Parts: sequence; structure tokens; C-alpha cells
Amino acid sequence: MADKTTEDILRRLKSVEGHVRGIERMVDEGVYCVDIVNQIVAVQRALKKVSGLVLDRHLHSCVTTAIKSDDDESRERVLTELMEVFEANGKA
Repeated sequence: MADKTTEDILRRLKSVEGHVRGIERMVDEGVYCVDIVNQIVAVQRALKKVSGLVLDRHLHSCVTTAIKSDDDESRERVLTELMEVFEANGKA
């Protein structure tokens, strides 16, 4: 993991964590439903950004290494993992 990228990911996750706690308070306090939904959408966007950062790092490290490798099993495993990730994201 690249240090700067790791720090960015962790910072974003801590922000999401705080945001989720805020949503929990909103629900507990009976805040207007649409306001809660809007905050949930903001958290989903933030998590999507984190997911993109992790995937980008994976593509530039693990996937690149596997593709350049002479190990056919390693290449196939990484390609299969990527397809599974993209399929899962398409179903979300």
C-alpha cells in the first residue's frame, strides 16, 4: 500500500464513519426522512470514492504485476477477481 494513498483512504473512511454516526443521530432525533436519505446518498458517494481509490491501487500494483508475470494461474486469478468486482458493482 502506498503511504499517501493509505492515508487518504483511512481519512475518507473516518469521515464516512463520522457521517454515519451523524445519520444515526438524525434517525434517533426524528429528522425529516428526505434529509436522512440525502445524507445516506452522500455516504454512498464517499464510499464509492474509497472503493475507486482501492481499486485504482490494486490495478496499478497487484494486477499489473500479475499481468506481467509468467504465471498463468496468477493472471487468471486476478482477471477473475476483477470480473467479479465489476459484476458485483453492476448489480448494486
